[in-house]
Amino acid sequence: MKVIQFYKNETKLIKKAIQHNREAQHVLYELYAPKMLSVCRYYIKDLQHAEEAMLNGFLKLFTNLKSYRNEGSFEGWIRRIMVRESISFLRQKKTLEFKDELIEKDTKTFNNIESEIEVEQIQKLIDQLPEGYKVVFVMYAVEGYKHNEIAALLNISEGTSKSQLFKARKLLKQKINELNNINNGTN
Repeated sequence: MKVIQFYKNETKLIKKAIQHNREAQHVLYELYAPKMLSVCRYYIKDLQHAEEAMLNGFLKLFTNLKSYRNEGSFEGWIRRIMVRESISFLRQKKTLEFKDELIEKDTKTFNNIESEIEVEQIQKLIDQLPEGYKVVFVMYAVEGYKHNEIAALLNISEGTSKSQLFKARKLLKQKINELNNINNGTN
């Protein structure tokens, strides 16, 4: 479905939505729902549960829209709501666990993995990570949160955040190497 732009200015659209204008709220939803569903999907494996978290996020967005101060990007503001809603969903399902462990001595980063793996395959590999690893990895590597921000949002220590990220990267690298070996016929 193609969204017809009723409003030229996002600020006017937001003001109308604050006044409970259903058409303006619908336009905002149509503009941002696809991106926000993908944000929720980063955290929540099941698409239907990700949609549920996204819808709850939009409910919170429209309920609290008057608190948006036009500082920074509106999309970024929505994105933070969706991240928090996804984390809240995982907590409710009791699937989000963190183990306080020290970071291993070998702290090499694995950002330059050479691979010809499709994005969909990478998402599946991320989905296979333990929930704690996955949430921290996505918050850090995809969303760009810093460890102190992750720690505050998840009620964990910065050390736990760093440890979860290190282990997530290590496990992802291992899974990507295995997949590459299979794809290249060396396994």
